[in-house]
Amino acid sequence: MLVSEGRRNPTLPLRSRIMTIVPADRLLADDELAEIEELCVAATPGPWFVRLLDDDHAMSLVAVSVVPGDGRGARWPDFDHREIVAATLVQQPRYVDAGDERWDENAAFIAMARDAVPRLVAEVRRLRAQLAGQDAAGGPAAGTA
Repeated sequence: MLVSEGRRNPTLPLRSRIMTIVPADRLLADDELAEIEELCVAATPGPWFVRLLDDDHAMSLVAVSVVPGDGRGARWPDFDHREIVAATLVQQPRYVDAGDERWDENAAFIAMARDAVPRLVAEVRRLRAQLAGQDAAGGPAAGTA
């Protein structure tokens, strides 16, 4: 799990916060959950889509975009660069690449995460509230069993 050191200095802009690795078995703290939500709110609105683009300047570009692709591998200037929020492969010149060659899978994960992460944050909050209700009542929360 990544946690920003910005929790120690919340005045830093989001893009300036240094992310560090936290053991996966450590429980997610409320401030970490709030920071994840803050990152979701600050990001470009979704949904996001995987697009396969191709041209002489960005050969075999695998990108995440706010506009769905048509499956034809659009070439610039037939796509607007402002629609692209991330790239997992730019082959020519080769300056965006993944060593394990999972460009499509990484792009699919990034695109899915745009909508899934806010839903997961809401689910964690809902379940925590439900557990708090159980604890306060000394048993299962009303309406659950």
